Amino acid sequence: MKTVNDFKKMKASGEKIVMMTAYDHPTAAAAEQEGVDILLTGDSLGMVVLGYPSTVYVTADDMIHHGKAARRGAQDTFLVVDMPFGTFRGSEDRILAEAVRIFQKTGADALKVEGAGEVIETISLLMKTGIPVVAHLGLLPQSASVIGGYKVQGKTAESARQLIEEARACESAGACMIVVECIPHQLTKQLCEAVSIPIIGIGAGVDADGQVLVFHDLVQFGTHHLPKFAKGFSNAGEAVHSGIRSYTQAVRDCSFPAAQHQFTMKEEELDALYGGARS
Repeated sequence: MKTVNDFKKMKASGEKIVMMTAYDHPTAAAAEQEGVDILLTGDSLGMVVLGYPSTVYVTADDMIHHGKAARRGAQDTFLVVDMPFGTFRGSEDRILAEAVRIFQKTGADALKVEGAGEVIETISLLMKTGIPVVAHLGLLPQSASVIGGYKVQGKTAESARQLIEEARACESAGACMIVVECIPHQLTKQLCEAVSIPIIGIGAGVDADGQVLVFHDLVQFGTHHLPKFAKGFSNAGEAVHSGIRSYTQAVRDCSFPAAQHQFTMKEEELDALYGGARS
């Protein structure tokens, strides 16, 4: 399994880091087999798996349930699990209780928290406790309703400078890497130069030290909207619909199950069952 130090070395050498979301055992297992560097059990599962309108409905128990499944599927891949809405704010005792519970029960290698400001203190708190932390800056899905929706961040010189300072603050607090979402690609390059920890981009351009995509976006599976920054690398949705459609038709026209899908009772057992009265 790659470690935090390995990812820093990859950044230093210019080797790109591949991160992908995984919410279950088979997805995580497939990602590990194909060489994905980091798995993220993100609270995006609320929208792409659980059918919620946003991530704010996701609970710590949801994250634990899905994080454990991903860990079982990929025991040798670095696993990051999101701390969901509301769990990393408040008293230190409350934050630690939630963080330790999620970290221990999922077997994660790091937890991810969104935002800066007071969250910087949370990053420091968790790191001092022995929990590696991935920061998340730029567009913050858990706070999207506050800013009026899912909008590109850091488009002005002032807001870009603020993001750079936030990234430096996250690194100083002990974050091992930073996910940056929906920011101008020119800013991403500056962020990568401003900190020594990896910058993982989503909707942040090619200059990031690595990229992350939601599994359901990259395989085009689900009914949710495919964002502009995502690319479908296969079409699992089309294959799934085709399979269900064919199965439905086969049941209705009695072509399934066929003889090879059935089990057979011996003739003497049938005679015993019917008392020799079969016609």
